[in-house]
Amino acid sequence: MYSRVLSEKLKEKPRRQMDEIRPIVGEEWHHEEQELASTIVAPRTLKFARRVLWWVLGAAALFFVAAMLFFAYYFTLGGGSSPASAANIGIDLSGPPQITGGEPTQLQVVVTNRNQVPLQLAELVISYPSGTRSPADLSTELSSQRISLGTIEPGGRRQGTVSAVFAGVGGEIDITADLEYRLAGSSAIFVATSNYQTMLSSSPITLSVQGNSETISGQPVEFIVTVASNANAPVKDVLLDASFPFGFKFAAPGVNQYVDPRPTVRAGGALWELGDVSPGQKREVTFRGTLVGDSGDERVFRFSAGTRKNSEDKAITTLLAENPFGMRISGAFLGLGISINRAPVGASAVVAPGALVNVAVNWQNNLSTAITDTVIVARLTGITIDGATFVSPDGFYRSSDGVVLWDKTTTRGLFSSLPAGARGSVSFAFQMPSSDTLKSVRNPTLTMTVNAAGKRVSEEGVPENLQATASQKIAIASDLKITAQGLYYANPFGSKGPIPPKADTETTYAIVFTVTNTTNRIEGAKLKATLPPYVRWVGIYSPASESLSFNPNASTVTWDIGTIEPGVGMDGKEPRQAAIAIGLTPSTSQIGQDPPLLQNISFSGVDSSTGAEISRAVQNVTTNITGDPGFSSANSAVVR
Repeated sequence: MYSRVLSEKLKEKPRRQMDEIRPIVGEEWHHEEQELASTIVAPRTLKFARRVLWWVLGAAALFFVAAMLFFAYYFTLGGGSSPASAANIGIDLSGPPQITGGEPTQLQVVVTNRNQVPLQLAELVISYPSGTRSPADLSTELSSQRISLGTIEPGGRRQGTVSAVFAGVGGEIDITADLEYRLAGSSAIFVATSNYQTMLSSSPITLSVQGNSETISGQPVEFIVTVASNANAPVKDVLLDASFPFGFKFAAPGVNQYVDPRPTVRAGGALWELGDVSPGQKREVTFRGTLVGDSGDERVFRFSAGTRKNSEDKAITTLLAENPFGMRISGAFLGLGISINRAPVGASAVVAPGALVNVAVNWQNNLSTAITDTVIVARLTGITIDGATFVSPDGFYRSSDGVVLWDKTTTRGLFSSLPAGARGSVSFAFQMPSSDTLKSVRNPTLTMTVNAAGKRVSEEGVPENLQATASQKIAIASDLKITAQGLYYANPFGSKGPIPPKADTETTYAIVFTVTNTTNRIEGAKLKATLPPYVRWVGIYSPASESLSFNPNASTVTWDIGTIEPGVGMDGKEPRQAAIAIGLTPSTSQIGQDPPLLQNISFSGVDSSTGAEISRAVQNVTTNITGDPGFSSANSAVVR
């Protein structure tokens, strides 16, 4: 193009006229196209893309704003505002993977300053869990240590060891290390923190409990709790705490309650102060009580041991050992029942003074296994029974302690082994003291307690020694006596008429009622009697303080006595008395007879001590009034 001499190929050539040539094209290619559907595809795709783009742009804007806020905070108020950051301070604690309780443990501590400025007045504060002690003085609790590190230059490093004696019941223990420091030109104290966790493999003391895992409701149970030291140094001021379940009564009455040291008893538990426990030493505590509940109940006793901060504390502040102890309440292994004078088992018993008492003790093995070496003991408490009156065909009366005993020697080997479900009975008899012996005793009662002991075998987890008990109260009825005496010569109202009595002629008499009572109060006392048709109610009685009445329709006399106090008519006390006046007019058909003056004499009342109803029938009073001074039985029969 830029050559000065045109090439032959570029020179202008003569033009040629174009011919009009019409191509031969068929008409069949031209046809009507169908219209497209109304759906517009391309615009919808563009709308979705635009929406996604807006979301991306919005997220980018939010991220930008958040980044700006973060950096603004970091460089104004956060760590970036300070020339030194706690994140650039390394605090590393290391030690054994497991720590033995009660023994000194060393921990390695390394502090590194990775900041560009020095850390001034740096102090390392190590906080220990509760109960940690100083190896130099085990009596002093070590809650924390403060170690001065001075100034830690940039890139500087401090390292050392700390020692402590840890305590607890095992598991994880946490140790916290805080580095307190200042920066040049600032009085503020900054803190960097690090935590260290390790495992406590054993406690400095162990706690074990011995006792029955099964008992019978209401029976005495005994626990032996042993606290032993695992530590190489004395464990100071150890406490033993026991928490009792519902239904447990600490220290059953009549039993040696507990051994030294005596506990501090509280509601639902007790606390023993065991003092210092030396290495390898054991301290043992024994206590007893009774557990009451329904058969099948499970109860848990919780025992714990530990130390306290000072001697004024009455609770464990550092727990070193704990041991829950489960106990199950079961039915009596040997069912016992007491029958008095052939009455149903358990029925209330009321006996009279001087009466012979027959006792049967029924037993049954309630276990699915045999009971061996069974022993049954019956003891009577309350009033004193003469041991010479005890008789037992299959037992032995032991006068040294006043009990009746049955074992394999007295039962011809029967009690050496009782098969599952076996049943039977043992018996004895004795005589109640007389009224004269009991006259000075008020509301006398006798309590019979039967205890059984035996062993069961071939059962794991259940104690071999078992106990059962049953009791029965025997009430002694008051010896109430009532007499009715006819009087002629000693008639307080004065007598009229012939003696001996004469047919168709009236003779007046007095009937005197006398009541004596020994031991128990009688309430609701009442005496009734009937006058025969030939006897007249004169209408006078004595004393006026007594309540006496006559029903002419039924010809009955009623003395409403009310309450009769114990001791009436005994030991010089006046008896309770009442007298009535009557008139006898015998018939000729009664000549030669001793006709009744008063008949159907009956007494009723309630013994307030025993709750038993008392009834007495008194012999009819006839004209044979023996006992009247000056009277002779030859003058008793009716004459013509």
